[in-house]
Amino acid sequence: MAVATDEEVKLGSSKPMIATQEEMVEARVPLAYRDQCAHLLIPLNKCRVKEFYLPWKCEQERHAYEKCEYELVMERMLQMQKIRELEERRKKAGQTQPLGAGIPLLSSTKA
Repeated sequence: MAVATDEEVKLGSSKPMIATQEEMVEARVPLAYRDQCAHLLIPLNKCRVKEFYLPWKCEQERHAYEKCEYELVMERMLQMQKIRELEERRKKAGQTQPLGAGIPLLSSTKA
């Protein structure tokens, strides 16, 4: 197995954003769905409205959107696995600070 370095774990998706903010606002895409697959969600939602949300309609659009979302999830899982492997190697090497220790998740309440 190849040894990963800090530079190999790049956070974020490798997929480009295709849909612009203006297109997503115009299509009324909710904020939670404005990711790298939004360009596939816009025609899917248009098809759903046109076809009265019948589940057997718009299958190609739905499949394309769900495949894109699945690929994003798998990419995030691989990134997390690499991060965990790096942290495990750092523990074995004697380094005490984990990879994500530089960014606090919650603000400190201690004065």
